Amino acid sequence: MSIDSPPPSAAPTEADTPAKPYMRVIKSYVLRAGRTGPGQQRAYEQFGPRFLLNYDPTRALDPTAVFGRTAPLIMEIGFGMGGATAQIAQARPGDNFLCCEVHEPGVGALLKLCGEQGIENIRIFRHDAVEVLDHMLPEQSLDGVHIFFPDPWHKSRHHKRRLIQSPFVNRLARHLKPGGYLHLATDWQPYAEQMLQVLGAEPLLANTAPDGGEGYAPKPDYRPLTKFENRGLKLGHGVWDLVFRRV
Repeated sequence: MSIDSPPPSAAPTEADTPAKPYMRVIKSYVLRAGRTGPGQQRAYEQFGPRFLLNYDPTRALDPTAVFGRTAPLIMEIGFGMGGATAQIAQARPGDNFLCCEVHEPGVGALLKLCGEQGIENIRIFRHDAVEVLDHMLPEQSLDGVHIFFPDPWHKSRHHKRRLIQSPFVNRLARHLKPGGYLHLATDWQPYAEQMLQVLGAEPLLANTAPDGGEGYAPKPDYRPLTKFENRGLKLGHGVWDLVFRRV
């Protein structure tokens, strides 16, 4: 496989895929520039068959089959370069982590971590999480969802592009089992405030925050601090975690 050729599970381009109404409303990603390095490319070739899942809208995912066991299923949407994802999976070996990311270098980086560190409880879709939710996961099938540091789209005219909007949150809530959780984190306070408003308005979710269920949650121990987050904290920047549960 050449560096310029996509891995087997790469999402088709918009030019190749017929337009669908929900795709014009919500997408879980924005494609970023970046070149897949030799090590990441080798990871696709060496570890892709073991950890990558193919998107198939005609067939529901069988988590027991793809993970080789029955365990709580946690979905992570947009894992970047995968460092935090790998740490969480290692800290929680009793859970299965279904991870969605379209950024090819990031997927390669996580594949490399999984293969070299022997992380067996991660499987990866290089595909839009919205389509995976809609076509491969039934409602009330997830025990948790992680979305850490999604693009805040700082400019007001771009706020409509933010991932955390009411229709998407309702979709996530319906896919959670009763008692399942949704964990969001952001380092951009205006986005944190929007997240809190949107999640608070979703009747299927309840805030777990200790201050009467109206504010932000303490950072759960399982979420590691990223290098970027550590730099921001040293500069006095805030980070806000939100943890809501399906009622």
